[in-house]
Amino acid sequence: MEQILNYIGGKLQKPLVDSWLDNYEPATGKVYSHIPDSDVLDVEQAVAAANAAFPAWSTTPLEDRMMMLMKIADGIEKRMDEFVAAESKDNGKPLKLARAVDIPRAVSNFRFYASALQHFASESHQMPGMAVNYTLRQPIGVVGCISPWNLPIYLFTWKIAPALATGNCVVSKPSEITPYTAYLLSQVCIEAGLPAGVLNIVHGLGSKVGQTIVEHPEIKAISFTGGTETGKRIAATAAPMFKKLSLELGGKNPTIVFADCDFDDTVRHVVTSSFSNQGEICLCGSRIFIERSIYDKFKTAFVERVKSLRVGDPNDDHSNLGAIVSAQHKQKIQSYIQLAKEEGGTILTGGEEVQVGGRCADGYFLEPTVIEGLDYLCRTNQEEIFGPVVTLTPFDSEAEVLTMANSVKYGLASSVWTNDLKRAHRIAEKIEAGIVWINCWLLRDLRTPFGGVKASGVGREGGWEAMRFFTEAKNVCIKY
Repeated sequence: MEQILNYIGGKLQKPLVDSWLDNYEPATGKVYSHIPDSDVLDVEQAVAAANAAFPAWSTTPLEDRMMMLMKIADGIEKRMDEFVAAESKDNGKPLKLARAVDIPRAVSNFRFYASALQHFASESHQMPGMAVNYTLRQPIGVVGCISPWNLPIYLFTWKIAPALATGNCVVSKPSEITPYTAYLLSQVCIEAGLPAGVLNIVHGLGSKVGQTIVEHPEIKAISFTGGTETGKRIAATAAPMFKKLSLELGGKNPTIVFADCDFDDTVRHVVTSSFSNQGEICLCGSRIFIERSIYDKFKTAFVERVKSLRVGDPNDDHSNLGAIVSAQHKQKIQSYIQLAKEEGGTILTGGEEVQVGGRCADGYFLEPTVIEGLDYLCRTNQEEIFGPVVTLTPFDSEAEVLTMANSVKYGLASSVWTNDLKRAHRIAEKIEAGIVWINCWLLRDLRTPFGGVKASGVGREGGWEAMRFFTEAKNVCIKY
């Protein structure tokens, strides 16, 4: 059986303790590879390699760094089919989704930050007749990047690319549930000639590898995407050490549909925003609020469209939803469906396991599930489920829907569907979320900041915000 290897000091290697973890394919429920069960020794080796590489990498001419990131992007693109297959096999998502979204975005991440490096400007301020001040933005040193399982290579590269572009060296940990695309990236970096130690990828458990990265005194910044509870533990450890922190955490995102929306377009897009990647995207809209005058019409059209979605083998181009990422996560989602029933909810469609058969007979498949009749303050509407489960709730006024939308502890993303421009601006200003999409969803410009408020995190990723995060600002004042 294939062994996935760590990438440390420019080389692929086994964990130093020679301990391994099983890697399951969600669609089949079977182990298809082994990953390193790394520990503190592997992280220490990675930090040493990163520290050794930092002096040369941080002073590498910008154009040379840019060209290296471009070569890595080219390498991913050349091996597109391998990355697509690995992403789908690890995560359970349909091949067509990995090909359309995840892998192209990984390529774009490297290309964007390679280009942005050439345009990253420092500020200057003149004190007339006295002095001029200018800001130097310098790399931090060795930084830690920890990414989740739902968009494995997409989010992994979103952290790594700006860190490398700004001259840092990286010790990174992909999710132990979805390690394979990070392993392929290791191979691409070797093929591209990335200097040894500039990027180090250590596989393993969060309790061992992740915690060691967070605690390590020579790792100066942590960029983490994952659950809110894990984010709390990271902050509790890193904050007293005065590390820079960027935490992109959970979400319980509202979708707000007004009566004046473009009805057919809205139904189509809201189905997509609810169930893409089996609902396992932190940006998915899991609470759908519909203006009462169109509630019944919208519910009927929405449920009809959801029933037409096909759950099946990720390798089948006709599958709209693939497998849930793990048996444990499937059980968690099912527990919330049962909770919704206990809280008085009505299942309009879905809620059951799907028996796909064939090679997927033992896979982890669930129907997309739509629930109505729940109070907006109940646990089902307040807690993150992170699966193909949405609730429908009618509303009568802007004030009412804002109260319901803002009632959760999270504040990551939202979408608003209306043709009233003034209303769109009003809602966007008042909704408590780091991202507000108007008449669209998941439309991302990499130049813009990304992140949440409240329990959805601190700091911002994307664009110049990410490049500022991975640099330290130093003011220089020169007197005339």
